[in-house]
Amino acid sequence: MSRKPETQRADVYSRITDRIVDDLARGVKPWMKPWHDRNMRERITRPLRHNGQPYSGMNVLLLWSEGMARGFSSPTWMTFKQALELGAAVRKGETGSTVVFASRFTKTEADGNGGEVDREIPFLKAYTVFNVEQIDGLPDHYHRPPAPVADPVQRIERADRFFRNTGALIRHGGTQAYYSPVTDHIQMPPFESFRDAESYVATVSHESCHWTAHPDRVGRDLSRYAKDKTERAREELIAELGSCFLCADLGIAPELEPRPDHASYLASWLTVLSEDRRAIFQAAAHAQRAVNFLHDLQPDAAEEKIAA
Repeated sequence: MSRKPETQRADVYSRITDRIVDDLARGVKPWMKPWHDRNMRERITRPLRHNGQPYSGMNVLLLWSEGMARGFSSPTWMTFKQALELGAAVRKGETGSTVVFASRFTKTEADGNGGEVDREIPFLKAYTVFNVEQIDGLPDHYHRPPAPVADPVQRIERADRFFRNTGALIRHGGTQAYYSPVTDHIQMPPFESFRDAESYVATVSHESCHWTAHPDRVGRDLSRYAKDKTERAREELIAELGSCFLCADLGIAPELEPRPDHASYLASWLTVLSEDRRAIFQAAAHAQRAVNFLHDLQPDAAEEKIAA
């Protein structure tokens, strides 16, 4: 690979990480922005591609942040070319938003012993999308009001079924919420101790993302969680992002006020992200894998599986 693409990729990591670090330094978690103010009264969803397919991983964070910062109420985005193919056009003077495509390619190299070895090289490409509110001439269905949102009781019942279907052992009692790798169970305070049902769902979503770390599931290493502050911060960031993704999928607003045991992670996340420009990308990818695993445990997974 040439040095130019390598530099461009590094610049993408740095540009995006710098923006998130700036938000965190001001005490703002950018992945929580979509549920502040007016968006709390609107449909909770992931950002959507032009074909209605939800974005995943890092792109969810990028477009949630962009949509909130720029005041877009529509969750749908598309490229300049996709707009043209639909007979529409981006309005003159509009600026786009960055999303990324991450993949890998195989490169054959000498192994130093006269042989060859295949090495996987990560590939990251940034491209630009526009919200449908920046585009004229789109088919009418892009501007139709979203389908009615299920009432709160239905949403909570759906969430209850979702977590039952995972098969996770969830115990209730005490005053702390956590996942125990030793006993492989999720501990939750009694339902009645939460501010509301949505707060309960947000918390169990977070702990369920930790639950996926077990070697028989997605297999994240938690062996240094209790001893290494940096490793703990990384795992908590994964669970935090995973909880937000999952809450959006379930139509539930995540916890807007951080739990006391999680508020302290803000400084740790700042340190991790400032020292490792790829950390937020890795955390978002791990969070997406955790959420995909939980979705795959559902009886209707074949029909409702979130796009990778």
